[in-house]
Amino acid sequence: MNYIKHLTGFFEKVAIDKTLNPTHVSLYIALFQFWNCNRFKNPISINRDEVMRISKISSKATYHKCLKNLHSLGYINYEPSYNPFKGSHVILFNFSEDLKPLPKSERKPKNEPLIELVSEQALNKSCTSSETGTEQAVVPSINYINNTNILNDKNVSNLEKHTKNFEEINNSDLKNKTDEKEKSSAKKEKEFIVTSSIVQKPTIENVKSYFQENNFPEQEAQKFFNYFKSVGWLVGGKTPMVDWQAAAQNWMINAPKFISNAEQPNRAKQLNTTTDKDYSEPL
Repeated sequence: MNYIKHLTGFFEKVAIDKTLNPTHVSLYIALFQFWNCNRFKNPISINRDEVMRISKISSKATYHKCLKNLHSLGYINYEPSYNPFKGSHVILFNFSEDLKPLPKSERKPKNEPLIELVSEQALNKSCTSSETGTEQAVVPSINYINNTNILNDKNVSNLEKHTKNFEEINNSDLKNKTDEKEKSSAKKEKEFIVTSSIVQKPTIENVKSYFQENNFPEQEAQKFFNYFKSVGWLVGGKTPMVDWQAAAQNWMINAPKFISNAEQPNRAKQLNTTTDKDYSEPL
């Protein structure tokens, strides 16, 4: 048997058969190797593990499914044994006979026009002669190429339009965001200016008279005035002062807490003692 013609016939059948997948082809090639080792004698005895190893099939379910499909489609004849000590038998058919040339009686004469081939290629069904048929078969391909080029040009132009629109939208969004930021910053500055203009900054005389009315020393009034004047009459360094009398009241309330360390009693001296302690004696 000519195994080259056999494989050629097998792959021609595979190209036509749409039900097969690469796993079927791999399994058949593994069976063909067993058939080759048996000198192309049928039937051949196969071992499932060995066939799966050669065909690179890892699932038993896939192996049995592909084997049954090849059997049902006429590629092999599968005879399972159902005996673990006896291998199953497979018969492979010779596909080299399908490639034998036709006898002379079945061949078409050389001078006969190939009307069937021309009618399949030509799009215009009214053309039946071989001369006009070949011309008409060429034209659709040119038109198809031209139409394809036109479609490609349209697609490119549409893509450019979409890209341009997308860029315009992005630019407009960025511009709107920038305008909003500028408006918000301008609004804050305006509010700060308005609030700062509303603040009534007192004079040192006003502060001293207010502290005297509340029976508080003039020195604290001077401290209050100097501190808030240095920070621009801002509370916490950020918020403009609205009511300086309220701030002065808070100053008067918190003033006793800020007594200097010199005025506080020296508590460390209270820990001193005049007697010497003998630490060797028990408590």
